[in-house]
Amino acid sequence: MDDTGGHDTGGARRARDGVLDEAWERLHRAGPEYRGWLSNHAPMAVEALVRHGQGARVHRWIDSYREKLEDRPAGSGRITEADWRERLGDARYLTDWARYFGERLAERPWPEVLTVWWPRLLPGIAGGATHPVIRVGHAVRALLADGASAARLAELAEGLGYWAARHQPLPSGVVGAPVAAGAAGALASVEPVADRSGGIGHRLGQLTRLPAWPGTPPGEPGQARAALAELVRAAAGYYAGHARGEPVMLVHAVTAPNAVLRVLPALPPALWRPSVAAAWSASAAVVAAYAPDGGPEPVEPAETGAREVFARAAEHGDEHVIKLADTVLDLLADAPDDPLPATAARRAAELVPPD
Repeated sequence: MDDTGGHDTGGARRARDGVLDEAWERLHRAGPEYRGWLSNHAPMAVEALVRHGQGARVHRWIDSYREKLEDRPAGSGRITEADWRERLGDARYLTDWARYFGERLAERPWPEVLTVWWPRLLPGIAGGATHPVIRVGHAVRALLADGASAARLAELAEGLGYWAARHQPLPSGVVGAPVAAGAAGALASVEPVADRSGGIGHRLGQLTRLPAWPGTPPGEPGQARAALAELVRAAAGYYAGHARGEPVMLVHAVTAPNAVLRVLPALPPALWRPSVAAAWSASAAVVAAYAPDGGPEPVEPAETGAREVFARAAEHGDEHVIKLADTVLDLLADAPDDPLPATAARRAAELVPPD
């Protein structure tokens, strides 16, 4: 099925794939960050735009966004099998890590490379404010849906390389005892960090305790997809009521676990349960870093269909609004009558300034 509800013809699919590949080829000339640490969201946003039938906007959107971006940074040295562990989390090797993964993906099928590196990278899921795992999620969705191409493999290499360079484990022992609640209750029990005056690195460094959410019972990895879907919906609900805290950064509490959910079909079942645990830690950490004072504010439920949700986000133009609406469409695919996801998307469009 295509994004309009009709059958996807070969010609329509080739046109969609061509737009995305061209967009990624343009964007791969730039680095993954700008102004020293801000993430380049364009590769993620254009995949969402193309996926949901907004491909005609893509190149104009890139023309506008491209003004923010910077050239790819110079390399610091080749990553090898002997030294990759000591280079993990070292942002001086941003370009070198992307090159390393490009070489690995030229040697082996992409699911094999992903299976080797996913458990190595998973502990650092919060690195780069969770943008690297989100970028990997968009790349894997394209590869699973449309097959491999040079541009799609290059985008996976960029995402994995960004994750490796910005790998940032949470402080040791930060996840505490399980809470006796579902994902929504667990997120509601997250306590904000004390000092919310700095950036996310400063905030995450203050974490001392996060509640644990069981997610999937031991020995039942098959429940991982349902658990992740529950977490993503709970995070969308949290966003709808708490977005005033930081309407841009709190988006990642929703989109990061959804990125893990998108990657799950490409991973062996043995990696599903730890993936759920990592997704929880990422979502809870973002909430701890950016939760507003006070409880949720009342919001009127949205009465908007899936198509309208994304069309409004595309018209709005901000990359975070686009990415949140993209995740909302995933939720609405499973529960089309649920007003909560669309309410989160509407709040983002109301609170984030349009581009």
